[in-house]
Amino acid sequence: MMMFFIFAHVIATASTYENLSREELLVAVVKLRHELDQIKRLVFGSKHERFIPSVPPEQLALGLAVDQIDQPEVTTQKVEYTRAIIKADNKPVPTGRMKLPEHLARNQVIIEPEQDIEGLTKIGVEITEELHYTPGTFSVNQIIRPKYVRPFQKEGVAETEIIIAPLPVRPIDKCIAGAALLAYIVVNKYVDHLPVHRQVQRFTREGMKLPASTITGWISQVCALLEVLYALHCKLVFDSDYIQGDETPLKVLDKTKKGTTHQGYLWVYRAPVENLVVFDYQPGRNAAGPTKCLKNFTGHLQTDGYEVYTAFDGKGITLLHCMAHARRKFDEALGNDKQRAEYALTEIQKLYAIERKAKDGNFTQQQRYAIRQEEAAPILKALEHWMIIEYPSVLPKSPIGVAIHYSLQRWKKLSIYLTDGKLEIDNNLVENAIRPVAIGRKNFLFAGSHRAAQNAAMLYSFLGSCKINNVNPYEWLEDVLNRIPTHSVNKLEELLPHRWKPATTLQTQIS
Repeated sequence: MMMFFIFAHVIATASTYENLSREELLVAVVKLRHELDQIKRLVFGSKHERFIPSVPPEQLALGLAVDQIDQPEVTTQKVEYTRAIIKADNKPVPTGRMKLPEHLARNQVIIEPEQDIEGLTKIGVEITEELHYTPGTFSVNQIIRPKYVRPFQKEGVAETEIIIAPLPVRPIDKCIAGAALLAYIVVNKYVDHLPVHRQVQRFTREGMKLPASTITGWISQVCALLEVLYALHCKLVFDSDYIQGDETPLKVLDKTKKGTTHQGYLWVYRAPVENLVVFDYQPGRNAAGPTKCLKNFTGHLQTDGYEVYTAFDGKGITLLHCMAHARRKFDEALGNDKQRAEYALTEIQKLYAIERKAKDGNFTQQQRYAIRQEEAAPILKALEHWMIIEYPSVLPKSPIGVAIHYSLQRWKKLSIYLTDGKLEIDNNLVENAIRPVAIGRKNFLFAGSHRAAQNAAMLYSFLGSCKINNVNPYEWLEDVLNRIPTHSVNKLEELLPHRWKPATTLQTQIS
């Protein structure tokens, strides 16, 4: 099927190439071969961009002629030994099957022998453990408030009054769903990518029929409750002096567009130092979105080179670009000019090896700055010189020509990461934050409205920050929904994922 469409494309565009010169035809052939190579790679190839340089066979032998050595006759001998199991911290070294976690509840089933055991001495037990799972089940929390009547005298007249405890504050007033169920629904959709209609099907199998409209309404009310926390979350990110930016499409139902969906965008900003991420929904991909979010931002802004961001460069903002995008261009050019593309990829790989050394060594920002100046700066300078020399020798519109031109045009901003140890070499951190959205799009396909898209942006911000900070998203959301209605406005930052501690932990610290 793929080859049919390619053939049809060639036939349809054949007339386009009739009057082209020989050089123009050569460029067209290179372009078509590159497009075919990319299609094959997309359909059949690996999606990762890891570069493994090709090694000539003679390199392993160092070009030396090695004499063959006669191999002696091999005989076998059976050897037996005893292995000592060394204990550390009074815990045996694990050997064999994984032991099930101690915190899991144990349901004991005792099986006595069929023989008569009366009068026998018990010398021990054999315990066999199997991992059991009970699918999610519904239960009802009954809040029982006894009512009392108290007689009293008022101006000599006997009267009575009803005494009853006040109803505890709940996340959504007069809602049948508690915080645990609300958190479960939100995490199901925005972390585990389970659309509402599939959750309805699951709940029905478990004996509880909940309309999809009801669940959707609950999600909207949860977002309304979290709006004040979202505003604080955004403020902390844009108060940072270093953020990474990117954007990803999101289809949205629009009443004004019948028979089709609106193409909206989630603009994503990640603060690597603070370990927070913010998603902001905008109807378009123009400068309106980042203009609103970055109006008070000053510091380093790292992006993929999208031209919209260039308007912010120099206005209190230092723009730097992503080395992974430059590397990607050379990776795509491997089929066009393998020798030049491999050379560039090998040099870029050396830069990433330096970054990996700093990460594995837990380098401070000052140490990372020092090693970059010493080891990475010479590589970048030499690679730039090589590209300047090679560019006149390649076709400008060929994949390798595009890769060199793309990199040279942005080389100064690609090298800015050398100037500060807190800066990253690429934008991969913010791209990793976008991945859940890409998976979610394949499941729920589109947002129901522009308001629903902004709610999704809010929830992706919180849940994405939970993932970055290794916080269980369900535990965080359930606890926050229980606490936020009565939580002090001046202490809202305690509820953000990077500052959050469970209520039980707080009570333990107080006592």
